[in-house]
Amino acid sequence: MAGKPEAFDRFVEHFRTKVFQYSWLMCGHREDAEEVSQDTLFKVFENFDQLREPERVRAWIYRIAKNFCLMKRRRSQFAPARELSLDEFMPALDRDEGQVKLQIADWSGLPENSVLHAELHGVLDRAIAGLPDTYRSVILLRDMEELSTEETAQILDLSNDVVKTRLHRARLAIRQELDAYLKNKEVAAHAAPTRN
Repeated sequence: MAGKPEAFDRFVEHFRTKVFQYSWLMCGHREDAEEVSQDTLFKVFENFDQLREPERVRAWIYRIAKNFCLMKRRRSQFAPARELSLDEFMPALDRDEGQVKLQIADWSGLPENSVLHAELHGVLDRAIAGLPDTYRSVILLRDMEELSTEETAQILDLSNDVVKTRLHRARLAIRQELDAYLKNKEVAAHAAPTRN
C-alpha cells in the first residue's frame, strides 16, 4: 500500500496457496482453481489501491476469489448438470419410543492408520465438493480458512444469522457423508472372515 511493488511478491507468496486451496475446494477442479487463483491475485494487484480497510485484506481477497469461483463454475466444463438440494444431504432420523434421534456410526472402533486417514480425507473432500455452492462457500471460509462469522458474512454478502444457519446445515450434510462412510467401514470390518 506504500507503493513498493516488491512487497507484493511477499504478499502473493503468503496468499497464493491459501487462495488456490480455497478455489480448488470451491470450484472442484484443479484447472479451474489455477485460473481462479491467478485471476484473483491479478485483480487484487490491479485494485490494491482501492482497499479501504487494510485490516480486512483477507476477507477482501476471499470475496474476490468467491466471485471468480462462482463465475468460473457457471461457465466451466466441469459445472454440475444440476445443483443438489441440501435436503438430499440431511441425516436420517429414527423414531424410538417417541424420540427422534440421529443415527451416528460408532467411530471409536475403527483402526487409526494412514490409509484410513487418507481415505477419510478423500471422503471429506468429496462431501465438501458435493455441497451446493451456498453451503460450500460458508464451510470453506469458516472451517477451512478459519474466518470469523462476521468476515464470512461480509465476504458472502449475508447476515451473521444466515452464515450460522448455512454452516450448521453444511456440517450436518458432511457429517451424514462421513457417517455413511464409517458405517460401511464398520459393517465391512465385522463381515470380514477371521483367519485361524
